[in-house]
Amino acid sequence: MDFSEKEVNPMTEENSDVFSSMLILDRMNERTQQDALYPFALDELLCKETGRGGPPLCHIWRHPRSFIIGLRDSRLPGAEKARAWLESMGYRTAVRNSGGAAVPLDSGVVNLSLILPKQGVGDERFRSDFERMYDLIREALAHTGFAVDKGEISGAYCPGDFDLSIGGRKFCGIAQRRQAHAYVVQAFVIAEGSGQERAQLVREFYDRAGKGADTADYPLVESSSTASLKDLTGLGPNAAESFAAAVKNVIRSRQTPEGTAASAARLILPLTHEVTEMAEQLKLRYAPK
Repeated sequence: MDFSEKEVNPMTEENSDVFSSMLILDRMNERTQQDALYPFALDELLCKETGRGGPPLCHIWRHPRSFIIGLRDSRLPGAEKARAWLESMGYRTAVRNSGGAAVPLDSGVVNLSLILPKQGVGDERFRSDFERMYDLIREALAHTGFAVDKGEISGAYCPGDFDLSIGGRKFCGIAQRRQAHAYVVQAFVIAEGSGQERAQLVREFYDRAGKGADTADYPLVESSSTASLKDLTGLGPNAAESFAAAVKNVIRSRQTPEGTAASAARLILPLTHEVTEMAEQLKLRYAPK
């Protein structure tokens, strides 16, 4: 982990304080674990550790050719047939434990997980936690000169109030997972590749999964709603790496030597077999009933 500092545009005072002791766990290029739930299981264990007094973390990761299904999606009448169709094309599928709907993952999608302790008993500041992620992504893209908007984009997959978009097309969705003493805010960021093709894949998933269901039970996805940062901002051929580097620069500019030293002393990372076991638990916990 690199705790060096680099000056970038300022964030809000509240968010700057949060980032002063945050550590960065960069798994952008770790491809050894193929289970689609592995990064979610890792977040689950890291969140538990943060809730026990561990440090705040930013987990940056990618995962190859996977399709992550929301809990509500998994209950659609054709969900299992749709999963079988995806798996026949080489996608690993899983039902996630955080909020949100279906999302395809691949090497062009950068995932950010902010893992933070709750501020006190009864802390339910959902919107401010989403705002924190929005601030981070907005500042990471400030150098492109493009404004990042928030608000639901009609026709986008995994829709929500905190869809992030540029020029009316979505490139990021945000979800949240809360535990007793800590929480994870997760964002998927489409950095490279075709947003239109990913949206079309999700639409075809719902065409199969949603057969026999009310159309109000799942998103109506339009392929033109979504685009990548490469297409929207011209980040270049290595847009995923460029975006991840910009996120790390924002965090490093807020870190303090005292804060990161204290956090590093409290850091305990789970072992691989512990993450694998948690992934199996999540599969059982969120398996279709």
